[in-house]
Amino acid sequence: MRTPEGPSFVDYLARERPDLLPARDPAPAPEGVRHATTIAALAYDGGVVMAGDRRATIGNVIASRHMEKVFSADRFSVVGIAGSAGIGLDLVRLFQVELEHYEKIEGELLSLDGKANRLAAMIRANLGRAMQGMSVVPLFAGFDPRQQTGRIFSFDITGGRFEEIEHHTIGSGSVYARGALKKLWRPGLDPAAAVRVAMEALYDAADDDSATGGPDLVRHLWPVLYRVDADGALRIPDAELAVVARDIVAERSTEAREA
Repeated sequence: MRTPEGPSFVDYLARERPDLLPARDPAPAPEGVRHATTIAALAYDGGVVMAGDRRATIGNVIASRHMEKVFSADRFSVVGIAGSAGIGLDLVRLFQVELEHYEKIEGELLSLDGKANRLAAMIRANLGRAMQGMSVVPLFAGFDPRQQTGRIFSFDITGGRFEEIEHHTIGSGSVYARGALKKLWRPGLDPAAAVRVAMEALYDAADDDSATGGPDLVRHLWPVLYRVDADGALRIPDAELAVVARDIVAERSTEAREA
């Protein structure tokens, strides 16, 4: 196999082995496709938090309670997926390789804007499948060392890229999660408060959207949540999320009893 020319691994595959790229052939969406649902991201003072629930659905059936939808893209960025789960996971893996390949070839990290542009191009390449009902829409966020702040980017199925201010949500429960973020987000949040707000947003989404899974105290299942700042991307341990989730459930239960 020839040595890749240029910093883009995706361009190399498109040139040498286009058959290895995910979802290049437009085809009708088959029955039984798993769908990923709600992702929420919010900026805090010095970074960004992204959280995703664990539920995947096939129609009105819960297909999985353990799915992970938020991933580290590289040391300073994260990506979450909503939509067709299989294509979304392929997209994330290819995006991770793309960023790692660029760093090895160029000897430096791609800028945060450059990462968002690369992801937009990969989404655009899936447009044929998206028009047939096999769409995947990611949410991308990271720490920008040039601006010393956390930034959030959303996309549409055509590869349109949009920078979001303060917070954003995607997926079937996004309207409920966004409502929670509008009420709870405030300037100057510290990391712990941002984690709490993200968990509250997913809790509200799960309360009204059947495709979104809330914290499961019986099975000890918690959302996947990453924090990204100048020190890099850190996945919040389940033990910490369990404490936050139990506090939220206890507070909501007390408020319900008092009402």
